[in-house]
Amino acid sequence: MKKINIDDRLREECGVFGVFGHQDATQLTVLGLHALQHRGQEAVGIVSFDGSKFLSERRLGLVGDNFTKQPILDRLSGISAIGHVRYSTRGETILRNVQPLFADLATGGFSVGHNGNLTNALLLRDKLVAEGAIFQSTSDTEVILHLVANSKKIKFIDKFIDAIGRLEGAYSLVALTNKKLIGARDPLGIRPLVLGKLDTSYILASETCALDIIGASFIREIENGEVIVITDEGIESYFPFPKQNARPCIFEYIYFAMPHSIIDGKSVYSIRKELGKFLAKEDDISPDLVVPVPDSGVPAALGYSQESQITFDYGLIRNHYVGRTFIEPTQTIRQFGVRLKHSANTHLVKNKKIILIDDSLVRGTTSVKIVRMLFDAGASEVHLRIASPPIRFSDYYGIDTPEQESLLAANHSIEEMRDYIGCSSLKFLSIKGLYQALGHSDRDNEIPQYTDHCFTGDYPTKLSDMEQIPEHTNQLSLLEE
Repeated sequence: MKKINIDDRLREECGVFGVFGHQDATQLTVLGLHALQHRGQEAVGIVSFDGSKFLSERRLGLVGDNFTKQPILDRLSGISAIGHVRYSTRGETILRNVQPLFADLATGGFSVGHNGNLTNALLLRDKLVAEGAIFQSTSDTEVILHLVANSKKIKFIDKFIDAIGRLEGAYSLVALTNKKLIGARDPLGIRPLVLGKLDTSYILASETCALDIIGASFIREIENGEVIVITDEGIESYFPFPKQNARPCIFEYIYFAMPHSIIDGKSVYSIRKELGKFLAKEDDISPDLVVPVPDSGVPAALGYSQESQITFDYGLIRNHYVGRTFIEPTQTIRQFGVRLKHSANTHLVKNKKIILIDDSLVRGTTSVKIVRMLFDAGASEVHLRIASPPIRFSDYYGIDTPEQESLLAANHSIEEMRDYIGCSSLKFLSIKGLYQALGHSDRDNEIPQYTDHCFTGDYPTKLSDMEQIPEHTNQLSLLEE
């Protein structure tokens, strides 16, 4: 099998945050985005409203590298603000694509930030361009601006609802006008959005961890298909679309959300431990040591250890001072690969039979290096266990999965994957075990409770850009999240 030396982690989607009617709106937004930094590390933007005008700052890089200087904060003074951290799932990162996007419409200023991907963005874009629209970016989020601008409805909220009613795919939106903070979640609730409160001000955020960092109280999740409007008069909710059963993204539990976030009343950390417990229940070997791939595999490894009664320990040590953007300037340095981030704890793993736990397996290239590292450190056996099912299908809703031909499990049997990785044995958590860990007896094939298409191929929405105009499949690289 050909080895592909490409990054082997799923990339997060994006994070959104908004606050309405607080004197420290911008500072709170900076803190909220910092808590959501794990969802996107390539770019960050904030749009604020000071009571008379909108102010915008959009930068490439991390929150802390761009929004901690007082001059920037002074330029963003305001009583309401929205912000966005971004990882581009398609195309290159360029400043014009950094969100939130802003436009002056006939109804006044309007800014929007988007977490997710629209699966009919190209079709909508083609239609808008044919009608005379001029696009300034390659972001599918700009489609939303044009749809709102072109709506024939009278009231702004009706224009907004009219616009998002034409969208397909996954979205959580925060939007800001001079009088409103608006949140919206797609009809299936694929992408997350929560409501909180700080003093008398309401907060919208992708995860509860962003509420925790500013000391805000959690009120509830925005429901699937809900449009929530926050004004000086309070909160009003709209449910403009036919009711559907929610299908939130299952990867929020497995990988994306922070461990201390709460989703649908469930602790993400506890769910990840449960994934490890069910992985152990499905296993049949008795090694000496349970070792996590830090930090992603730690909760599942703890759960595996507790269920199996096999000792948990850190056979791999992570170097926390090597960031995601560490420069690997030459092939010689690049060959060190995973050793820049992880080192084997040699005295612990030598002559041991190791169960190595990670949360997911994409291309397998990182696993190859880690398994080899443990063998080089003297481990007698390395049994790789993945606390989720095999990823066999690409994502189109905001997760940066590679094309299907690059997914290891899409093209190879378990034994072929084991041989490629070089481990003593390889097992994945079953779909049944995954659903049981999430509190369901099994996956109902008629009404699946989650968006789990990466494992099952069951895409919950239309994929119009791919289905209606096949040549658009090659154009998807032109649109970014």
